[in-house]
Amino acid sequence: MNRSLKLATALTLATALPASVMAQDAWYPYPAQEVTPPFSADGTVSDVTYTPLDAASQPWNICVSFPHMKDAYWLGVDYGVIDEAERLGVKLNVVEAGGYTELNTQISQIEDCVAGGADAVIIGAISYDGLNNVISEVAGQGIPVIDVINGVSSPDIAAKSLVSFRTMGAETGRYLAEKHPAGSDPVQVGWFPGPAGAGWVEAAHQGFMAAVEGSAVDVLEPRFGDTGKETQLKLVEDVMQANPDVRYLAGTAVTAEAAQGLIRERGLQGEVDLLAFYMTPGVYTGIERGFILAAPADSMVIQGRIAVDQAVRILEDKDYIKHVGPKIFVVDPENIADVPRENILPPDGFRPVFSVN
Repeated sequence: MNRSLKLATALTLATALPASVMAQDAWYPYPAQEVTPPFSADGTVSDVTYTPLDAASQPWNICVSFPHMKDAYWLGVDYGVIDEAERLGVKLNVVEAGGYTELNTQISQIEDCVAGGADAVIIGAISYDGLNNVISEVAGQGIPVIDVINGVSSPDIAAKSLVSFRTMGAETGRYLAEKHPAGSDPVQVGWFPGPAGAGWVEAAHQGFMAAVEGSAVDVLEPRFGDTGKETQLKLVEDVMQANPDVRYLAGTAVTAEAAQGLIRERGLQGEVDLLAFYMTPGVYTGIERGFILAAPADSMVIQGRIAVDQAVRILEDKDYIKHVGPKIFVVDPENIADVPRENILPPDGFRPVFSVN
């Protein structure tokens, strides 16, 4: 491992994230965390500072597979991979499967990417286990596969650029548990982890439930579902109808975004509060306006950038951190003005981009 990549503990975070961690027009160096041994669920986490390559040695052809582009979260990842590919000088093609129910579509798209001459494949996985066969096939052809954002169980990947969604869920649960500790009046919480079977969802669910255990937080039956806005809104409406005393709605960013309008329409501000366990532009704005209490940020833009840099480093046989992700921090009304928005969200007005030539 090239220690110049890491400079461990070089950045001390006085708060969750400094007001600015980058020079003009540069996203790096960036506070991150490395997991050792890589790909382990219970590995040691250590602070590092991530610095990417200045440029690629040639215009490598990289394929990126996303579950969908239906919400601003994946738009942020798209911005990250596109902008980093342009900065490094590589070709990049993005495909999206259309939703978390479309596993077979994602598998076919990955196969098409390889048939089309991809030098490396970056996968935001629909399923934690369901892509293992195609990943094995791709890796068996000498094509590195990078696991971004969601997580897979395949032992054949070359690198992971992601954070612990267990920690993301735990941060959200801890926020509630601290507000309602054991011995205080119990409160009901509707919990919407996302699509069942996705690795990030299962991890967030475990973290959230562990964090509220022993507190006065009474979590209603979890409502799993696709992260489309209509699906999440229907789940929220069902929970509110069946549980008129529900005090909080916590879950995906799409859940919080969709529920804001419903809470306002019903005049329930202050009676039903919202939390998300990851960040999107809608959640960011909701926190600014006081409609959402808080949300941890996983810097999805940076995760996309790191995945592209990892792919190029692997293709050029250069040292790289195998398992790394941006440092998680919680955004709330107290620190939101100090958070560099461009690291955690796509720029205002950014639209999906599917290729860099």
